Amino acid sequence: MLKIAYSPIYKYQLPAGHRFPMEKYELIPEQLLYEGTITEANFFQPSLLPEATILWTHELTFWEKLKHQTLSRKEIREIGFPMSPQLIQRGRYIAKGTIECALYAQQYGVAMNVAGGTHHSYSYKGAGFCVLNDIAIAANYLLKQNLARQILVIDLDVHQGDGTAQIFQQESRVFTFSMHGAKNYPARKQQSDWDIGLADKTADAEYLKTLRTTLPRLLEQVQPDFIFYLSGVDIIASDKLGRLSVSIAGCKERDSIVLKACKAAQLPVAVSMGGGYSERLAHIIEAHANTFQVAQEIFF
Repeated sequence: MLKIAYSPIYKYQLPAGHRFPMEKYELIPEQLLYEGTITEANFFQPSLLPEATILWTHELTFWEKLKHQTLSRKEIREIGFPMSPQLIQRGRYIAKGTIECALYAQQYGVAMNVAGGTHHSYSYKGAGFCVLNDIAIAANYLLKQNLARQILVIDLDVHQGDGTAQIFQQESRVFTFSMHGAKNYPARKQQSDWDIGLADKTADAEYLKTLRTTLPRLLEQVQPDFIFYLSGVDIIASDKLGRLSVSIAGCKERDSIVLKACKAAQLPVAVSMGGGYSERLAHIIEAHANTFQVAQEIFF
């Protein structure tokens, strides 16, 4: 069964006019149910992430600032969200959702989080709408519990996974791969284990050819026994922050390439949704819903 992490806390009330589309976290489950991709039985509500588990990934000083709401104005601006205790709680539930997805993936082959993909969060700071780094937290959980030997992070969000790269710079058991817009945020990139920067306006043919060429080499080189896949849909042409020109159909084919490779290699994969900022909310929902459809078709 396809297990999907979702909680009402994922939808967080932002000030009117804020550019982050929080509505998608409520609409994605509704769309999946409406189109018959899944039923209510596929969803599970994650529990709250313990503080001790946070500190396997994030520095104590950073966590204390989040916990006690003592971030500076500059630090808050870098994150991009107004701070509140509810926002921090939300991040804890999302990260725990990705941990629980990883455990379900080991049982069923794949599991998915309606939220997550908070890859701009470093060990010591948040940034780019990211507070706690859910994939890094889940990867460290698997390592600490001896549930994985070699982890591969496949980050196909349009923005480089700079926080994840920073967190695992000295950890050989986690290989970070990021294929992103070369000139997009962040202006100052970190060094992943393997980075591919794409030119502005890269469209389906070049994007998919690059992925098809790279992915087999990546799996052969890393020899992972677990994969985290960040399936951001901000690569599509309508995305106002993306700068690439991939179609919605091309984005769906991207997901198919990755998930078919995981299935063929019998590698469990936990999927986090990542970014999506199209002007039309319907484009965001369609592209994200496609990821769940593809997973259901390939694995079940």
